[in-house]
Amino acid sequence: MIFDCHTHLFGPGMVSGPTDEAIKRAWGPDMHIEATPEQHRRNLEGFSGAIVLAMAAHATGLVVPNAYVADYCRTDPDRLFGFASVDPNHLDCVAEFETAIREMGLKGLKLAPIYQNFYPDDPKHYALYAKAEQLDVPILWHQGTSFVPEGYLDASRPAMLDPIARSFPKLKMIVAHMGHPWIDECISLVRKHPNLYMDVSALGSRPWQFYNALVSAMEYGVQDKILFGSDYPFFGTQKMLDALYQINALVEGTKLPHIPQKFIENIIHRITPEILGFV
Repeated sequence: MIFDCHTHLFGPGMVSGPTDEAIKRAWGPDMHIEATPEQHRRNLEGFSGAIVLAMAAHATGLVVPNAYVADYCRTDPDRLFGFASVDPNHLDCVAEFETAIREMGLKGLKLAPIYQNFYPDDPKHYALYAKAEQLDVPILWHQGTSFVPEGYLDASRPAMLDPIARSFPKLKMIVAHMGHPWIDECISLVRKHPNLYMDVSALGSRPWQFYNALVSAMEYGVQDKILFGSDYPFFGTQKMLDALYQINALVEGTKLPHIPQKFIENIIHRITPEILGFV
C-alpha cells in the first residue's frame, strides 16, 4: 500500500483573490493552479488511494466546495476519502460540517488557520472540534507557513494545537507538512499526544529541510507518527515518493546520519486508512 494522505482538487475559479495573487508573485504571472478530477485520477495511477481535501478559506480566496470533493470521491469510494472544510468564523460551521459528514459521506475535516484567518486555540471554535470527536473523524491541519500575505502567521504554529489535543484526547489530528518551518515544534507536539500525527507533504521540494526533519523525527523516536502525503498538485505523489527514496543522496560521502531504509519504507507503506479509521 502507498496511500497519499494529502491531495487537493482545484476546479475552475477555486483559486482566486489573495492566494492567486501570491502564487503569481511567487512563480510568475502565467502560473495557474489547477487540479481537476481527471488530473487527480492520473496523478494517483499506480497508488493505493488518497485523502482529497475541500477548502473553505474565503478570507484568502481558496474555496473548494465540499460537494465538489464528495462527488469525485463517490466515483471511487474504496480509494478516495474526502475531507470536508468549513469556515470556523461562520456561525453555522458546526451544522455545515455535520451535514458534510452524515449526508455527503466525507470522512474528515480540513482546517487551515493561515488561509482561513482564525486562531485555533480560541474556545469559540471548540464546538467544531467537539463535533469532530463526536463523529469520530480526524482533522487535518495546515498548521505551518504560507506565502499569502493576508494569512495569520501567528495562528499557524503547531503548538496552537496542544490545548485542543488536551481538551479532546480521543480526536485524531494530522499536522500537514510536519508544521514547516516549525518542524521540531510539530515533532514535540505529536510525541506527547497519542492521537496526533504529521505528514511529509510538499517537503520534498525543500530537500535539506526534509532531510533534517526526518533526522529530528528519528532522534525523537516519532517514526510511527509520520504519514506519507504529497500536497498534489503543488507536489506530485510520484515526486514525493522519489524524494523520500533519494533523501540520503544529500549526505553521501559525509559523516552526517543516514535515514535508515526501514524508516523510509515504513513512511511510504504506512496503513493510513486503518490508522484514521476509514476501513
